[in-house]
Amino acid sequence: MKYPHPLTAFAVAAILAGCSEQPREQPATAAFASTQQDSLSSCCISAVPSRFGTSSPQGQTAGEQVSEKEQKEGMVWIEGGTFIMGADDKQARPDEQPRHQVTVDGFWMDATEVTNAAFARFVEATGYVTTAERKPDWEELKKQLPPGTPKPDESLLVAASLVFQSPQGQVNLNDFASWWAWKEEANWRQPHGPGSSIKGKENHPVVHISWYDAQAYAKWAGKRLPTEAEWEWAARGGKKDTMYPWGNEGINSGKPKANTWNGTFPTSNTQQDGYYHTAPAKSYAPNGYGLYDMAGNVWEWCADYYHSSYYRTIHTAAGVRNPAGPAESHDPDEPYAKKRVIRGGSFLCNDSYCSGFRVAARMKSTEDSSLEHVGFRCVKD
Repeated sequence: MKYPHPLTAFAVAAILAGCSEQPREQPATAAFASTQQDSLSSCCISAVPSRFGTSSPQGQTAGEQVSEKEQKEGMVWIEGGTFIMGADDKQARPDEQPRHQVTVDGFWMDATEVTNAAFARFVEATGYVTTAERKPDWEELKKQLPPGTPKPDESLLVAASLVFQSPQGQVNLNDFASWWAWKEEANWRQPHGPGSSIKGKENHPVVHISWYDAQAYAKWAGKRLPTEAEWEWAARGGKKDTMYPWGNEGINSGKPKANTWNGTFPTSNTQQDGYYHTAPAKSYAPNGYGLYDMAGNVWEWCADYYHSSYYRTIHTAAGVRNPAGPAESHDPDEPYAKKRVIRGGSFLCNDSYCSGFRVAARMKSTEDSSLEHVGFRCVKD
C-alpha cells in the first residue's frame, strides 16, 4: 500500500527555503493582532514534509499484540451520553459551528497521552519505523500538491521532521517558518533533533507521530483512535457548556491547569506552568472523567477525516448518534491535501493567538504530518 505524502504551501516553502536554518526576523504589524482566529493554524501547521511513498511501514506486522489485561490498564471508562458539540463563543471558528446535538456510546479511553515508554515497547515488539524516520518519495508526495509545485532539492528530501525553534525577535504570526525548523533526523527518539533524546522523559507524551504511526500503534495495542465526537465528549469531563476541560476559568487564572505557552508567543515563555516543551503525564489535575492533558501538552489525532463544513451536514433537530466523520477530507485552504482532525492544543498554544485548548477547538493536519507537538491517545469499545 502506498501512502500519500503531501507538501502543502507552508511545507513546500519551508523546504525550498532551507527551513532548517535560523528563522529570520520580521516586523510585527497591528494586522496580525486582529486575526487571532485565522492564525490558529500557526500553532499546528497543517502539513509537514515527512517520508512516505514506500510500501507499508517497516515492521508494522511484526510482534505480538498486547493482552486484554494490558489493554485496560491505564484506561478509564467513559459513560455514554448526549451533549451539544461545537462552539459559538467569540473564539469559535467557522468549522466549529453550528453547535449540534450528539449522542455517543460508552467507551474506554487512555487516561494519558501515549508516552515515550509505551511507544518504545511497541517499536521494540514490532520493529515499526515511523514516518519521521523515513525518506519522502517525491512521486507520491506531489499527488496532493497543486499542479506545478517545484520539486525540492534531493538534499532536502530526507528523513526529518519539524522542530519548534523560538525566534530572536517578534515575527509575523502568519509566517510559520519563523518558528519551525526542518531538522534531519528529528523524530520520536530525538524530539529536538540530533543530539537530543527521550532519556529521562519516558513518561512524557511521544511526539513526531503521524496519523499512520498512531493508527499502527492503536492496532497493535488492540485499541483504536477516538472519533472527534468521542474526544470532545470525553474532554468535557461531564461538564455542560464549559469552554475548557476544567470549566470556564481562563487558562492564565489561578493555578496552572495545563501545559501551554505562557508569555508572548513565540519569543518568550515564562514557564509559569512549569514546562517549556512537553510535560510528564499527570502533571496537572485530571478532568471530571479522570483524563489528563485533554488540554495542552500535545495535539491528539482523531480517527475522522477533516471537512470544513462537516458540522453543517450533520446538524439536525433530532441530533446524531456516534458520528464518525465525513466520508472524505476537504480543506478549502489546501484542497489537494487529505487531512484528519487533531484536538486538544499543545504546549505551543497561547490565548493571544491560538486557543486550541478549548474543548470545542478543531484543527486538522495531513495524515503523514509529524511535528514536535503532535501525539495521540487511544480508545477501546
